[in-house]
Amino acid sequence: MAQQGPTSPVPVPTPQGATDVPPKPVREGIDLIVNDERFRHTGDKAMPLLWYLRDVLRLTGAKYGCDQGNCGFCTVIVDGKAIASCQTKMEGMAGKRVTTIEGLSGKDGSLHPVQQAWIDEDAIMCGFCQPGQIMAAVDLLNHQKNPSDADIDKIGNLCRCGSYGRIRKAIKRAAVSMKDKKA
Repeated sequence: MAQQGPTSPVPVPTPQGATDVPPKPVREGIDLIVNDERFRHTGDKAMPLLWYLRDVLRLTGAKYGCDQGNCGFCTVIVDGKAIASCQTKMEGMAGKRVTTIEGLSGKDGSLHPVQQAWIDEDAIMCGFCQPGQIMAAVDLLNHQKNPSDADIDKIGNLCRCGSYGRIRKAIKRAAVSMKDKKA
């Protein structure tokens, strides 16, 4: 009789002398959490996080812009802080928690207050910069509950369409909404 394998309903007895220590991974790599899911990067350690997100995980919300970390199109949140993913190498991502625009909404599909404010204030024009703008706004509101216009201006993300006035209104609306939810 052939021994049953891992897909069989019949359990395979543990060989004598075996331990409960999990086996080593097939390939060593960089373990990280993206949008509450665990991933292992086994490729080039010098790969920018932006390209890992876009090309490997197919999370295309973060956009390629200047490749210098100046435009903000590629903004994601890593361990609670907004960063330029084009300037962040995978070798520094071990054990990090990454949130992209795709992971911002609730598990039930409910929008984050910043996303909802963007819709309510009609802040989106062409939309190219908006994922980075939204992630930068989330970071700002996580650290500053009632941001001033000057605080919002310090975000520094570029908008090709010049939607800065609507973006400012959306951030202020989201700040009020987030205060109301906590009250």
